[in-house]
Amino acid sequence: MPRSRINGNFIDKIFSIVANILLRIIPTTSEEKEAFTYYRDGMSAQSEGNYAEALKNYYEAMRLEIDPYDRSYILYNIGLIHTNNGEHTKALKYYALALDRNPFLPQALNNMAVICYYRGEEAFLCGQPGIADVWFDHAAEFWKRAIALSPGNYIRAQNWLRMTRRFE
Repeated sequence: MPRSRINGNFIDKIFSIVANILLRIIPTTSEEKEAFTYYRDGMSAQSEGNYAEALKNYYEAMRLEIDPYDRSYILYNIGLIHTNNGEHTKALKYYALALDRNPFLPQALNNMAVICYYRGEEAFLCGQPGIADVWFDHAAEFWKRAIALSPGNYIRAQNWLRMTRRFE
């Protein structure tokens, strides 16, 4: 049974109803419809914290989806799951893959910056200030790109960039 039929969340049910209507009225191939169904089911599983099921659905959606823009969001969500699981190297890889297909994803850049900042803090706490600075510089570059795409967001990042004199 498709996940959309068993999910008890009201918002997810509304999303599923609207998505099903759109799938019927928008002219798409059967592969595109199937890819979207897997993507939708992956999002539903992810929202419930069932990351293994979400990944399974996202990988199936990736197998079927050909549109680079749509693939970028699938890859972004896979990155989110790896971030939540503490698998930061994998997360960075998937965010980069998402950006390769869609360079206008400030949320992917922000998440990459957060991971780099976290790694910088870890290095600093371990007495490795040089390594920390490298990670902080990477975080700054990602945040600058995210802010350029979405100037009204990431205020805390903007303040950090100013305080550390990394905002140019």
